[in-house]
Amino acid sequence: MDEMDEIREYFDKMDLNKDGFLTDKEIQEILQAKGESVPAYKCRDFIREYDTDNNGRLTFNEFMKLYDDIKKNKVSSRFLTQVKARVGIQAEKGTSEVSAAGTTHSFSKEETAAFTRYINEGLNFRKDPALASKLPISVDGGLFEAVVDGILLCKMINSSVANTIDERVITTTKLNKFTQLENLTLALNSAKAIGCSVINIDPMDIQNKTKHLVLGLVWQIIRIGLFANIDLQFRPELILLLNEGEELEDLKKLSPEELLIRWVNYHLEQDGSARRIKNFSEDIKDSEVYYCLMRQIAPKDIALHYTLEHNRSSLDARAEDVLNNAGLLDCRAFVTSKDIVSGNSKLNMAFVANLFNHYHGLVPTEEMDYENIEETREEKTYRNWMNSLNVKPYVNHLYSDLSNGLVLLELFDIVNPGIVNWEKVNRPPYKMAAKMKKIENCNYCVELGREMKFSLVGIGGQDICDGTVNLTLAVVWQLLRAYTLRMLQEINQSDKPLGDQEIVSWANTKLEEAGKSSRINSFKDPRIADSLPILDLVDAIKPSSVRYDLYIDPRTGENGEERDNIRMKNAQYTISIARKHGAMVYALPDDIVEVNQKMVMTIFACLMALDRTLTKSS
Repeated sequence: MDEMDEIREYFDKMDLNKDGFLTDKEIQEILQAKGESVPAYKCRDFIREYDTDNNGRLTFNEFMKLYDDIKKNKVSSRFLTQVKARVGIQAEKGTSEVSAAGTTHSFSKEETAAFTRYINEGLNFRKDPALASKLPISVDGGLFEAVVDGILLCKMINSSVANTIDERVITTTKLNKFTQLENLTLALNSAKAIGCSVINIDPMDIQNKTKHLVLGLVWQIIRIGLFANIDLQFRPELILLLNEGEELEDLKKLSPEELLIRWVNYHLEQDGSARRIKNFSEDIKDSEVYYCLMRQIAPKDIALHYTLEHNRSSLDARAEDVLNNAGLLDCRAFVTSKDIVSGNSKLNMAFVANLFNHYHGLVPTEEMDYENIEETREEKTYRNWMNSLNVKPYVNHLYSDLSNGLVLLELFDIVNPGIVNWEKVNRPPYKMAAKMKKIENCNYCVELGREMKFSLVGIGGQDICDGTVNLTLAVVWQLLRAYTLRMLQEINQSDKPLGDQEIVSWANTKLEEAGKSSRINSFKDPRIADSLPILDLVDAIKPSSVRYDLYIDPRTGENGEERDNIRMKNAQYTISIARKHGAMVYALPDDIVEVNQKMVMTIFACLMALDRTLTKSS
């Protein structure tokens, strides 16, 4: 389970009044419902410790601090344990090391079944010969067996973000433990590249069918695919969701979840309903919202059915009604009637996202402004890198989500552990002068950057807070570069990071020792566009790992367009083969073809790190 979703689900379940706050009475009621008698004053004291704005209640952000302390064993987690029982999460013993410490991990049977049904019915895998022996997967836990060889995970990643993996690299026949591990390494490195956080997962966890880790990874991959088109870049009709007085930038700042809520409310208004939702849990339990939504988005030639006098029918019957109509729309995936009535926020959000992707019902107008919507390749790569490191909050829009400095400060602390003095950092909710508090955080980012010898001429905290594109990207790039070089530095056990020329010299030496003819002069050498220097380097590090029969000499192309297509295919194969053999490459095929000096440097640095790691292990 994605941790942020888990925290939100706990908060929503505890928030019995559904007002966006957690009170001492709600905590007391939850404990009493499970036989825990706790005096009211103790609950008030508990709230007071985490109530930073002194209003007697916990906001979601304040609850996140409480949750973090629970994870660090700074506070008893008994009331969260009771909430887990209410949510319907089943405890599952973890690895032997964790179990020996007395802890448990959790996974949801409902989510396991929901994700399995979606894979079986929603991803068009039935005609894929590589998956023929796996489908349909049993909804009763068959998912954990289906992913052990890595093939299904690789296919799911490509379904979520097309062409992430060159499928020629996936081993689908004559599988053994070794080739399965290679497939899983390819899947995990590719999952990172599209923004999944897999920090605590390795291939053996999947082979060992560690349920909570497998389920968490599967959900992240599905979530990215579901949300891929809930974005202004791919669905500019979302401009219709602008509220009065808002500008395009306001809409771009919203997360996919927030856009979905606004989308539902838009159609509720169009339907003439007075209902509005704030969440996908309590607000949808009675199915009324789903009735209105489907009436608005269903094509005219599909006749939906409703139970007579549904206002007086049971919640279960109304939920079944919703699912029958969803079946007519071919969108029944993710939820059962029980999930709707119980308000499972994750599964209902996935259900709504699937509805949006099939029938968004937004009719564009001629007046709509489509300019300045597209996310650049560079922005996407940086955002995926941050999210793969599990930064909080999840980065949906690069500039607005970095504007308060908190994610950047977290990245500084990841790149250079201990460099951030967190006592100096302003955290939300800000009681007053919010903009000034954010600028102070951003000024601290610039201060830390200078301490780490970043080139920050002309960059101030105000620029980051305002989302000045070129200046913000300059800071982020230097963090990514520092992260990559620090990884290499730690493997080398060196006191200082390597420079570009040292990495170039290593690459040429490695190529020469392996008898390869490829060479590069720098990370902007035009020969890199053909991929051969990188491909040869992978084969030099892992002999016989490259199938050169799949490489095509671009010079065989009859014209410029054909040569560019060949280069792109070569680059796709090169990146996938590097990931399969353990190099964590965030770069995209376009970066190789266009010889993007910055991202090319990270490829060679990651390959050098892989080489040093393999040398040490041998």
